[in-house]
Amino acid sequence: VRPTRRLGTVVLDPLRSVTPQVLRAMLFPEPGKIDRAMLAELLDMELLLDRRTEGFSTGERMKVALARALIHDPQHLILDEPTSGLDVVSTRALRRLLLHLRDAGKCIVISSHIMQEVEQLADEIVIVARGHTVAHGSADAIRAQAGTASLEDAFVRLAYESGEPRSELEQ
Repeated sequence: VRPTRRLGTVVLDPLRSVTPQVLRAMLFPEPGKIDRAMLAELLDMELLLDRRTEGFSTGERMKVALARALIHDPQHLILDEPTSGLDVVSTRALRRLLLHLRDAGKCIVISSHIMQEVEQLADEIVIVARGHTVAHGSADAIRAQAGTASLEDAFVRLAYESGEPRSELEQ
C-alpha cells in the first residue's frame, strides 16, 4: 500500500486548478472510496469543479485542499487550520464531517489556534509552545492542569504565562 493512499493532508497552498488535484480521482473512483458527488456535496463545492483556481477565495482553496485530502478515503488525516477562510455554514459542515470520520475510526490530527474548535473536535489535545509540549490530555484535564474554566484561558496560561517573553501584542 502506498503511504499517500493511507494519509490525507491539508496545508493551504496555491493550486493551479481543481481538475488535476481532485477531478481525476473523482472521475475514476476506486471501489469503496468516496465518490465525486458525495464529496462535492459534503464540501459544498459543486460550482467549483469546472473552474480554474486562479481567483479562488481562501475558503474555496481550502475546500479544494480538503477534497484532495479526502478523495482517496485515507485512514489518517493531518489538517492544518482546516477552517481557515471557511464561512460559518462550511465550518459547521466540516466539523460534522470530521466527527463522522472520527466515529468511522479515522485518525485525525488537527493543528489549530481556535480553542473552541479544538474543544469540539479533539479527544486528545497537545499544546506546544516554543517547540516544547507544555500540556497533553483531554480538554478537561488541560483546564484542570491550568486551573481555568475555559480551554482558551488554559492555552494562554500554559503556553504564554510561564515567564517566557510574550508577543508584542501582549506587552
